[in-house]
Amino acid sequence: MTILDAIADRKLFGPWLDGTSWDNWLVLLAAVFGLGLTDEQLEIYQRCTGRTTVPAEQVREAYLITGRRGGKSRIAALVAVYIACFRKYDDVLAPGEVGTVAILAADRRQARTIFRYVEGFVDHIPMLSGMVASRTKDSISFNNRTVIEVQTASFRHVRGFTLLAVLCDELAFWRTDDSANPDAEILAAVRPGMATVPNPLLLCLSSPHSRTGELYRAFRKHHGRDDSNVLVWQAATRVMNPSVPQSEIDRAYEDDPQRAAAEFGAEFRSDVEAFLTLEALDAVTVPGRLELPPVPGVRYRAFTDPSGGASDSFTLAISHFDRRERVPVLDCIRERRPPFSPKAVVKEFAETLRAYHCSQVTGDRYAGEWPREAFREHGITYRTSDKTKSEIYAATLPKINSGGLELLDHKRLVAQAVNLERRVSRAGRESIDHNPGGRDDVCNAAFGSLVAARPQQSARLWVTYA
Repeated sequence: MTILDAIADRKLFGPWLDGTSWDNWLVLLAAVFGLGLTDEQLEIYQRCTGRTTVPAEQVREAYLITGRRGGKSRIAALVAVYIACFRKYDDVLAPGEVGTVAILAADRRQARTIFRYVEGFVDHIPMLSGMVASRTKDSISFNNRTVIEVQTASFRHVRGFTLLAVLCDELAFWRTDDSANPDAEILAAVRPGMATVPNPLLLCLSSPHSRTGELYRAFRKHHGRDDSNVLVWQAATRVMNPSVPQSEIDRAYEDDPQRAAAEFGAEFRSDVEAFLTLEALDAVTVPGRLELPPVPGVRYRAFTDPSGGASDSFTLAISHFDRRERVPVLDCIRERRPPFSPKAVVKEFAETLRAYHCSQVTGDRYAGEWPREAFREHGITYRTSDKTKSEIYAATLPKINSGGLELLDHKRLVAQAVNLERRVSRAGRESIDHNPGGRDDVCNAAFGSLVAARPQQSARLWVTYA
């Protein structure tokens, strides 16, 4: 039974994909699984893929770049259930081995969006519910030795599985503090797990964001390429789901055309660009240098990015200006991840500051009064920063690109720095900040201290909050 047969069957998926609003999704599925197209379907296929020829067999990888509310989560769940329950793997799986259909997202909570649709199919289709062997809140195991499982998008966690299919949700927004290239490393980690499986499928679904990352690279490399074995499909929200009101989309375009073009038009944003390259950061990182001890007679500068202890990290970085090399040098990074007691962290950071002969602190104007009072209790004077976070990042860029500073070998610093984004508003104003859902606590403290470590300055300490 093909996936289109299963959709047409009223006892299977038919009731959940009823009506003409799903017609273009059927075209996409026919193309992904190599089932052929009618002349009418060929027109929409060519418009969304830029291709003239249709795959004669199932593709190994497909990237679906669609607008929001287009229906991709339900389709992803349907694909997961079809591959797990309607294919036989007896000749592939060794005794005791289980074939896994993995649902990956930036976090487990987001991955459960697709998984809830999986649960809905399994609970309401008698044939599927009869195949269930066991289940947890994040997985369903079937009696044919397959399992559909939610997993966090991590190149460490996806290893060791026999992967029948991998469904990557919102790939354009995968960011972690553990790697400078999380999406690339995760996809590289899952591909070997599919090597021994017949007709495996890597299915990446996402609305687009900036012109960076694996989703954009796949689009640039494979969209419109008849000779490619990777299928890239790009379609606006109403192409895939005509039931979304046009009036809602029109309002979004009136409020913010660039954002609406990405959210509903499935267009990569031209107003968002990568701020730094990994190559430039590697060039100024001293391999193996984790920290430099305080040296008598050296004037140090420090920045801190405070947190209340519930969600963001509390960070501190200390730098100095090397008069011999004529470059600012990052000496020390401290990070405390939540949950923590802010007062306890301030006490700890104050001890570190004193070790580096620092007695004055410059804080962010939006941080409120509590950091001023907390540091004052430990003999550290506090004053307001005259630079915004965006200005700090902008001041650091030319020094990094020219090799004019030295960074510690700190993975979270590099990961956060390479994921900074430069945005331009409709008014032409430029800003630099972390990507949606990302973090820049370590990066902000480190770059702030480097900017403050200038020659011919007084011995006062500057600590900035942002």
